Amino acid sequence: MRFGNQNNFSSNFMQNSMLVKLIYANLVLFVAIKLLYLFFWLFVANGSPNQWALEWLAVPSDPSKLIFKPWTIITYMFLHLGFFHLFSNMLWLYFLGTLFVQFLGEKKLYTVYIAGGIAGALLYVLFFNIFPVFENVNSSAIALGASASVMAVVVGVGTYSPNYSIRLLFLGDVKLKYIAIFSFVIDVLSISNSNSGGHIAHIGGAALGFLFAKQWSKGKDITAWVGSTTNFLLALVKPSKKSKMKVKYKRPSTSDYEYQDRKKEEQSAVDAILDKISRSGYDSLSKKEKEILFKASGK
Repeated sequence: MRFGNQNNFSSNFMQNSMLVKLIYANLVLFVAIKLLYLFFWLFVANGSPNQWALEWLAVPSDPSKLIFKPWTIITYMFLHLGFFHLFSNMLWLYFLGTLFVQFLGEKKLYTVYIAGGIAGALLYVLFFNIFPVFENVNSSAIALGASASVMAVVVGVGTYSPNYSIRLLFLGDVKLKYIAIFSFVIDVLSISNSNSGGHIAHIGGAALGFLFAKQWSKGKDITAWVGSTTNFLLALVKPSKKSKMKVKYKRPSTSDYEYQDRKKEEQSAVDAILDKISRSGYDSLSKKEKEILFKASGK
């Protein structure tokens, strides 16, 4: 990952990893709202950017409102109005997202982030419309923040590589599975306290991350629809250009077959190493296995 100076913001955004792009998206929306708030304050303008953001970007629990603002199921997972809320979410996303990318790849980080956020929003709406305790606040309740998406990432990598350990301040080495379990249990126990909707959304994201990791281990990707939908939407807004390149077809040479065989062998070796990490942790790898994993992650 690179945070160095670039010619402009756009090129920096596009050249960095998916993890950095997700963090940028959260930061940009936060800063934009704060700058707009400052503008309104300086000119004593009517209206509130914060209120506008909550009205049009946060996801409402009331289905009669949600049906007219379906995009909020996506936008809410990038919306933060408080700095600490943003900082804590991005800190978790950065550290656990880095491990997620190492084990599962950048594309899966994106699809799990989005799918986890959607799962969190749907569970939040479901709970607020089923349980009587939320009846008095359902008409005005809203949810915002990346927490559900981050929980999907945390539980996803914790389920896929449960015995991998990271060093935490004051605690020492802690396995990912314990971090995931602790985070989940805290959310369950906190539902009856403040921010009930947030904790419910976290549980939805955690459930998605758990199911994704279990199915991914079996060769199935339950978040593939996120990538397909994104590609479809991008194709609608991206202007089509006819290519002037002439394509020449030729029979594959022996070297082509050799290349494909080598790629399959390399992928099999990486899969075996990741399985070993899942069973015994990263420290169980030999020097050669670590080198293979490092080279594969750089491609």
